[in-house]
Amino acid sequence: MDLKLAGKLALVTGSTAGIGKGIAKALLQEGAVVFVNGRSEKTAGAAVAELSAFGDCRPAVGDVTTAEGAQAVIDAVDAAGPLEVLAGNMGTYKGTAFDQISDEEWHWMMNANLYSQVRMCRHFLPKMLARNAGRIVLIASECGIKPLTDMVHYSVSKTAVIGLGRALAEMTKGTAVAVNTVLPGLTMTENTAEYQTKRAAAEGKTLEQAMKEYFTAYEPTQLLQRMTTVEEVASVVTYYCSPVSAAANGATVRAEGGLIRSI
Repeated sequence: MDLKLAGKLALVTGSTAGIGKGIAKALLQEGAVVFVNGRSEKTAGAAVAELSAFGDCRPAVGDVTTAEGAQAVIDAVDAAGPLEVLAGNMGTYKGTAFDQISDEEWHWMMNANLYSQVRMCRHFLPKMLARNAGRIVLIASECGIKPLTDMVHYSVSKTAVIGLGRALAEMTKGTAVAVNTVLPGLTMTENTAEYQTKRAAAEGKTLEQAMKEYFTAYEPTQLLQRMTTVEEVASVVTYYCSPVSAAANGATVRAEGGLIRSI
């Protein structure tokens, strides 16, 4: 299938590693011109150097959790031309007992996961609407629907991203612009792989054995009974970045291996 992304200008926030980097790679492989976003010249440059093997990849350096950093990213992209694809992947997580989450930690979480998305969409969505063309995909989490009690602030921030996506989609009625949200589950990113490998070793188990026991104990409703790969999640996101997915708008797309047990 031709996703009709060749030559389209795309920005993936939080894309020097993990799911974001996978999305950038997948878009490049479809022929898009991709801006990779990282907080520093070093991390963004390293990612661009690696991903340039797959296509036209450029750095957009800036911390989108700050107004100044977000503006630096916006300026870099705008200088290249009109943005046609925005994949909002910037985010963070932390496990903290609910009664121990300070106001400062709440603000940090909401700023990283929600306000970073707001800053990018506030600038680029009006431009897409004016041109009557563009795709926005916001990366949330299955925790936005199935919240975790040991990560309440994270879960709430992702629920807010889902709400943001639907609200922005309402603004696109009657246009060729679309806003959708994708919900990954536990994914084998670099950090996750390192953590799970160390955990398995500490328990005297193989990674395969430890992960099988994890899903049996903690995610028995997950239908794959394994972690999704970065490539699998990136493939879902890339489809919704494409004009081929024109029938989908305002959707909350699950890419969590069937964990959420509802229809």
